[in-house]
Amino acid sequence: MNEIRKIAPVAIWDNFQKLCDTPRPSNKEEAVLKLLEKMADDKGLAHFLDSGGNLVVSVPATAGFEDRKMVILQSHVDMVTQANSGSTHNFDTDPIRMVMDGDWITADNTTLGADNGIGAAAMMGFMTEDGLEHGPLELLFTVDEERGLTGAMNLEPGRLKGEILLNLDTEDEYELCVGCAGGGDLVASYDYTEEAVGAGQVARDIALTGLKGGHSGIDIILGLGNANKLMARFLRTAIRDFDARIVKINAGTARNAIPRESFATIVLPEGKLSDFDAALNAFASDIKDEIGAIEPKFAIAATNADVPAKAMSAKDSEAFNNACVGAPNGVQAMSTSVEGVVETSINLAIVKLGDGKAKVTLSARSSINSARDAMREVATAVFENIGASVAWGDAYPGWKPDANSEVVSLMKAVHKDMFGKEPEIRVIHAGLECGVLGSKYPHWDMVSFGPTIKRAHSPDECVHVPSVARFWDYLLAALKAIPAKG
Repeated sequence: MNEIRKIAPVAIWDNFQKLCDTPRPSNKEEAVLKLLEKMADDKGLAHFLDSGGNLVVSVPATAGFEDRKMVILQSHVDMVTQANSGSTHNFDTDPIRMVMDGDWITADNTTLGADNGIGAAAMMGFMTEDGLEHGPLELLFTVDEERGLTGAMNLEPGRLKGEILLNLDTEDEYELCVGCAGGGDLVASYDYTEEAVGAGQVARDIALTGLKGGHSGIDIILGLGNANKLMARFLRTAIRDFDARIVKINAGTARNAIPRESFATIVLPEGKLSDFDAALNAFASDIKDEIGAIEPKFAIAATNADVPAKAMSAKDSEAFNNACVGAPNGVQAMSTSVEGVVETSINLAIVKLGDGKAKVTLSARSSINSARDAMREVATAVFENIGASVAWGDAYPGWKPDANSEVVSLMKAVHKDMFGKEPEIRVIHAGLECGVLGSKYPHWDMVSFGPTIKRAHSPDECVHVPSVARFWDYLLAALKAIPAKG
C-alpha cells in the first residue's frame, strides 16, 4: 500500500493516500477538514470554513500568471461507506486499504473513495507542490455531498471571488460534463402491529447477496438488480403461498447507491417449510435466468433462525411488502433532447424494519424538476395507501448546459491539443454539485471532468491509474490556458 503513494503523479497519489488514511464518511468530515487546514497552515495559505462547513483555501498565482481569471477548483471530501457482508471495517475509525490490480486500484472489501477523493487529492496537489503554473486559485472542498449535497446547498453566496469553476467529480476521461440531473429523496415511515408467534412456527433468515450495486444515477441505466425489489418479490410469494410473516428486514445503506444485499427474517408454519424451500430455489433459478448475464454472482439462501416471540401481523406483512413490490424503481423516462441519457429515475434505496417500525428511503432524479417531483408523488401515493407517513427531503436543482460557455470551448481546445481529439460532451444522470453551486453563483462558468472510476458507491469501486496521470496533465494544461481578466 505504501508504494501506491509513489505512483506518478505523486502530487495526487501521495495526497490520496492521506485521504485514505483519514476517515471521511458523509457528515463526519471533521478529521479530513483538520488535515486540509493543517496542510494550508503549513504552506501559509489563507483559508476559511463557511457556515455550511465547506473549506475554501486560497492559492496565489505563480509568477507570470497573476493577471489570469481566478479559477475555483471544487471537489467534495466525503465518501460513500459501503462494505461487503462479513467485513469488519469501521468507516469511522479505520483507514481504507488500497489494493493494486494491474492498471486499477481498488479497496479491500470496501468502497475506495476515489469518488471524489481523486479530485480532492488533485486540489491538495496545489497546496503541496511547488512550481506548478497557474493563475489565482480558490480550492473549494465541499462536505456531505453523498448524503444530499448539503455542503453545496449551504455554501455561502458572495464569499468566493473566482469566475470559472472546474468541478473534478466526473468518472470517465476524455469527457466533459456540461449538465446534470437534479434530485430529491423521500422517506416513508410505517408503524405496524406485532403479534405473538404461536406454536408450530419456524423462523428463517433469508440472505440475498452478490449483486453489483453501484451509483443510483450513473448506473441506473444498466438494469442492475435491486436487492430491495428482489427481496420484496420473493417475500410476496412467501406471504401469499406459505403464510409467512415478516420479523425484520435490513437492506441498503445509502440513498444514492443501488442496494446490493438484503437480509430478512420471517416466520411460517413448520408444515409449509419444505414447499417454502422449494419455492426459494425456484426463485433463485428464475432470477439467474433473468439477470444472470449482468449479475452473475446473485445468490439467495435461507437458514434456520431462532423463533422470535413476535412478528409483524399477517395483514401488515402483506400490506407493507406489497408497497415495496409496487414502489417505482429504475429508469422511468429517457431524455427526448439528449440521445441515450436517462431523464427520470428513482431508486428504492433502503428498507429497515423491526420492533414495530419500518422505514423506506427512495431517491428520485430528473433533469426536469416537475418530473422528479412527479416520481416522488407516485412513490408517496404507494406508501400513503397503506397508512405510512411520507416526508420529502430538500430537492436540489439540475445543471442546464450553457451553449455559450467559454470554459467549455477552452477545455475542448486544450483536450484536442493534448489528445488529438475533442472530448465527448455529456449531460449525466447524476447529482453533481454544479447545479447547486450555480444557483448560488449564477455568474460562474462551469465544467466538470475527471479520471476513469468504475463501480462508484460499491465495494467494487476502482480507479484507472493511467487515466489519473492524464487527468492531472490535462488539469495543469487547462490552468495554464486560462485567459487574462478582461
